[in-house]
Amino acid sequence: MRRGIALLTLAAGCGGTEPEAAPPPPLEPLVHDTSRAVETEMRNVDFGIDSGIVLEISRLRGRLIPTSDTAPPAFNDPRSFTLSIGSAAIAIDTASLSALLTRHVFAYKGSPLGSLRISTDGNLLVQEGVLKKGIHLPFTVKAEVSLTPEGLIRLHPTSIKVIGVGARGLMKFLGLSLEGLARVAPGRGIRIEGNDFLLDPAAVLPPPRVRGKVTALAVKNGRLYQVFGSATTADFARLSLPDTTAANYMYFRGGTLRFGKLTMTDADMFIVDDDPSDRFDFSLPGYFDQLVAGTHRTTRSDGLIVHMPDRNDLAARRRKAPAPR
Repeated sequence: MRRGIALLTLAAGCGGTEPEAAPPPPLEPLVHDTSRAVETEMRNVDFGIDSGIVLEISRLRGRLIPTSDTAPPAFNDPRSFTLSIGSAAIAIDTASLSALLTRHVFAYKGSPLGSLRISTDGNLLVQEGVLKKGIHLPFTVKAEVSLTPEGLIRLHPTSIKVIGVGARGLMKFLGLSLEGLARVAPGRGIRIEGNDFLLDPAAVLPPPRVRGKVTALAVKNGRLYQVFGSATTADFARLSLPDTTAANYMYFRGGTLRFGKLTMTDADMFIVDDDPSDRFDFSLPGYFDQLVAGTHRTTRSDGLIVHMPDRNDLAARRRKAPAPR
């Protein structure tokens, strides 16, 4: 008991003031003019947005809204557009959550938390890492996951351990909270309220900026499942696909879309998984390699149908390719 009190007192008082946290890189302002938006629909896509961060999209209906008044959405520049989600079912596994928190949300000078690892215990989310208060104190937090009326994800601790010592009751007794011990810089998409973590599921992601409201969520099978909007949102009716037999795809329709050196006006691009036996493994940072390795054909309506290999299959092809003589 005394050891636990000493540890918490040390955590609260040591180290003086933390270095001031650097603000996150500025995002382009939201452009609310949807007249230049590109409609999009996705099915069964593992959408890689950054190294180690993958969104498992079962279904999505939304729009790419340009962040510039003069430039169109461009695959080469994830800051060039906002993904406005009207309806979606998206999961993120614990490995991606760990990478997201460690490499993006808490990756700044003066961050109070580090080396974060996320796992699940039944329907609980388990957070492990270090609390940086002059010295590094390992901690483990088990939390219930719920949704606020505003669509934020609330992680409410059921167990808090610091250096392996149960600390929740001691913190209450001493009048301490995670909020007091670990102040998070604003603009990171996460804040601590008392002992609860509040995450904005759109704001925590690296570019492209995401806009949409989570209406349901669940923790199971090592993943955090999120539902955005509803399946019947009137403004986001399903698109008329060039090929209704495709199971795994991304479709972009209307507006202007740029990829590589090519600019497509009145966009009509249907990207299809070359291997329908599993989910479409797509990487936004590495999309060009997938585009080059794929095949495409022009439709009679001047649309483009692109068959792309999975990102992992592309890597396997490179390993098997004969060395140049």
